[in-house]
Amino acid sequence: MTHASGNLLKIQWQNHLLDFSKKHYIMGILNITPDSFYPDSRTPNFDTAFKKAGEMIADGADILDIGGESTRPGSDPISVEEEIQRVVPLIKALKNQWNGILSIDTKKIEVASAALDAGVDMINTVSGLREDDRFARLVAEAGVPVVLMHMQGTPKTMQEQPHYTDPVNEIKHELQLLADHAMACGIKKELIILDPGIGFGKRVSDNLAILNYIRSFRESGFPLLIGLSRKSFLDAVTGRSVEDRLAGTIAAQAVAALSGANILRVHDVKEAVDTIKVVQAIADSK
Repeated sequence: MTHASGNLLKIQWQNHLLDFSKKHYIMGILNITPDSFYPDSRTPNFDTAFKKAGEMIADGADILDIGGESTRPGSDPISVEEEIQRVVPLIKALKNQWNGILSIDTKKIEVASAALDAGVDMINTVSGLREDDRFARLVAEAGVPVVLMHMQGTPKTMQEQPHYTDPVNEIKHELQLLADHAMACGIKKELIILDPGIGFGKRVSDNLAILNYIRSFRESGFPLLIGLSRKSFLDAVTGRSVEDRLAGTIAAQAVAALSGANILRVHDVKEAVDTIKVVQAIADSK
């Protein structure tokens, strides 16, 4: 069930609850990849990924988002088999150790299916389930939340020549189409989370516009996930390399949370948790 009071939402499923009326949630990025855009986030094997997961849990992550294939600009896809081999053992190991929420970050139905069989609790897909009825029906049957992300193009091509005339309204419209498709395939409205896809087929000005108009994105009634951690638009603003974008990331995450983002997808869990504590304290002091 999802309960709404203005912009306050809950998502409840299985033995999990996301109560957006009570808190913002931190999703830790756990990439079992050798080529993610932020080198310090790469955990190229099971042992390093499992250790990283433990650190994120200790630092206060609410959700761990496990990805076996990089979606950085220009990245090449890998095979279904390789992606499954990367993510499934980690999901199984973490399910035995932790009762928090595990998410699979994939655009492949076969990987999502294997992850669900291994016990994953939610789906996060950069594909947005675009015209993919089979994937959408799999999610519907599983009865788990799904994050639908907006992207112009594909990870390989998305940053070549992104273009919008009215970025906020165009992205809002396309996100609504993604949600409509998901619901037409049987996914319950109360299990859909939207992500405007900062950095995915966006110019610097588009990313800044998204952050400036988060309240507008919330008008759809769906919870909103924002993933901006260490992304390249922060380089355009600060002139900092990916290793030195933590301060810029924190500033942008604070703005996002104060403006109505419900979930922050982050590399740096401890710092994001502290950021949210401060944001929440400010909001509660009104």
